[in-house]
Amino acid sequence: MSLLHTVPPALIVLAVACGSAFVSLARAQTEAPRKPASTLTRTTSPSKAPGPDGFIQGWLILEPIGVKAPLTDSGVQTVVKTDYFPEQLSALPRDGDKVTVAGTEITWHAVETVNYNVNLYHFAYALGKPTSNVLFWAVTVVNSPAEIAGVRLAIGSNAASVWWVNGKEVIGLYNDRQSVIDDGVSKRLTLQKGPNVIRAAIVNAGGATDFCARFLDEHGNPVRSISAGVEPASK
Repeated sequence: MSLLHTVPPALIVLAVACGSAFVSLARAQTEAPRKPASTLTRTTSPSKAPGPDGFIQGWLILEPIGVKAPLTDSGVQTVVKTDYFPEQLSALPRDGDKVTVAGTEITWHAVETVNYNVNLYHFAYALGKPTSNVLFWAVTVVNSPAEIAGVRLAIGSNAASVWWVNGKEVIGLYNDRQSVIDDGVSKRLTLQKGPNVIRAAIVNAGGATDFCARFLDEHGNPVRSISAGVEPASK
């Protein structure tokens, strides 16, 4: 006689029920959304003044795209110049917009950072997305009440990043690095009156990942007369 035949039917039913409950609980824990990123919030305003030190706090961030490439100049440039989705260097996304990359649909999210920097590790982890060997796209609209000449885009990133202002590539940081305020500063450029689109591609190999950005005027002071966020400012 097998051991199974010596077990009372009621105990078999109980064991099966407990096993099913355990599987359901494990599945629920795996599929449940993670807690919101502690340093990021949902966007509260389509365009707002920069932080006290001029850092842009409102951004549209695309869920990470898996990539694996050296963080050298050529490796990063190859990654960011690869066409992953249509109009990736020209379209102005909106919160909730979706794109399809390699057969997988991913989403743009409008966020505000409570700090000077945008913590991409927190962003991805909260969504249950990978944080290593990834590419993040970030976009913001800087609204200027007047034309401002002679400004510089000052950025920091962990790890490498490439930046565009109104469709023109203006600066890049390469190699595995920590995010440092004003680690890279562009040549002098002009913010046009009205909306200006700032676009960034951040490539991370592993560990923490974040970025920060602000504009400095001709004297090296933060530009505070602008607003920035996910939409052009209302007229």
